[in-house]
Amino acid sequence: MKEELRHLLESILQKGSEEDLGVIKQLLEGVQNKIKGNRRTYIDGILHMETSFENECYEITIPISPVIHNNLNIVHGGITATVLDTSMGVLVNRLVPEGYGAVTNQLNIHYIAPGIGETLRCKAEVIHKGTKTMVISGEAFRSDGKKIAYATGTFFIIKKG
Repeated sequence: MKEELRHLLESILQKGSEEDLGVIKQLLEGVQNKIKGNRRTYIDGILHMETSFENECYEITIPISPVIHNNLNIVHGGITATVLDTSMGVLVNRLVPEGYGAVTNQLNIHYIAPGIGETLRCKAEVIHKGTKTMVISGEAFRSDGKKIAYATGTFFIIKKG
C-alpha cells in the first residue's frame, strides 16, 4: 500500500497543476490532522472545519477551495448539505441528555445562491426540542454575508447502546 501511494504521489507531483497540488495538500493536511487527534473525523479534517457553540447555536466555517467545487467552480451542493447536516447534528448531540445521541431522520435544503468567496459558514439553531425528536434550522452563508441555503432537519433522539 505504501509503495503504491508513493508512486501515485510522485506522479501527481510531476504532472499535476498548481491547483491539483493545492487540492492534494489540503487533503493530506486534513488526514494528518485526524491522525494527530486535532480532528474527530476525516471529513472534519479534510474540510478544515472551524466551529463555535454559543447560546444553543452551533456554527461551522470551512474555507472554499477547489476541493469542494462542482464543475461550475462553485461549492458543490452536497458539500453545503454535509456542512449543514453536520452543524445541525452536532448541535442536537450537544443538547441531548447523557447516554443519548441523535441521528438525522429528515433533511430539507433550499438552495438560494451560489457558494462563492472565501468561506462557507453554516449556522444551526433549535426550532423544537422534544424528548424523542428535535427539529433544527440551518442557514449557510458565503463570506460576503449572502445566504446561500436554508435547511431544516429532524433528528431522532436515541439511547446509546
